[in-house]
Amino acid sequence: MKSLKNLSRGTWLGALLLVAFVAGCGDSNNPINPSPTTPGAGTGTGGGGGHGPASVPLGTAGTYVILAKSAISNVPTSDITGDIGLSPAAASFITGFALSLPSGGAFSTSPQVTGNVYASDYAVPTPVELTTAIGDMQTAYTTAAGRTLPDHTELGAGNIGGLTLPAGLYKWSNTVLIPTNVTLSGGANDTWVFQIAGGITQSSGARVILTGGALAKNVVWQVFGAVDIGTTAHMEGVILSQTSIVLHTGATANGRLLAQTAVTLAGNAVVEK
Repeated sequence: MKSLKNLSRGTWLGALLLVAFVAGCGDSNNPINPSPTTPGAGTGTGGGGGHGPASVPLGTAGTYVILAKSAISNVPTSDITGDIGLSPAAASFITGFALSLPSGGAFSTSPQVTGNVYASDYAVPTPVELTTAIGDMQTAYTTAAGRTLPDHTELGAGNIGGLTLPAGLYKWSNTVLIPTNVTLSGGANDTWVFQIAGGITQSSGARVILTGGALAKNVVWQVFGAVDIGTTAHMEGVILSQTSIVLHTGATANGRLLAQTAVTLAGNAVVEK
């Protein structure tokens, strides 16, 4: 009888622990879902009711939807809305766009680009303007990387799939993984800055989703390593990459792709936001 009582007591204890575990799964502070519950410090864009760090100035780099230094390659057919710029590499390193350049022209056009395409060896004033834009891109990267006092450090151990992230400054010491959808929830004056010492790996089909009126132009991904956006995945925000940005077949992005090496496209839709 004594052994049966002990067994019964152990069974009930196990059941209670299971109930506590299941209840904890719905708690945003539980390690299973570490989504922050409140916005971080700061007033966002400075507009009424904004949250998050001060905006990152892009300077003239903000006039391009894609800007790179060494190459912009494309497997047709992509659909790009906004201007494209490459410097110091020459126009020959912009491939897959079927560019049309008039004699002595300062920019070329492409049926895949709703906007203009600029390269360092085009006519004046393009070379100087691109040099300024590249400098502004590098300054923006340094500014974003230099933001201090992050609201969240190493959130999700770098795996942010399934999380809902309010405005704030987020920091990771390694690569950030987006295996499933991640939601950025906030208003039009809220800002997000993601400081990533590694790269970004976004799985095929995974989406970055903006809700509550959040705007892509107020989201900055400052990434030291490579950015790899999987097949049919969707990204939102301004990507400032120290190295490369790759969009695989059918991936889409709203925002800007600003890379200090190359941008590689494969049948993508990229829209300036």
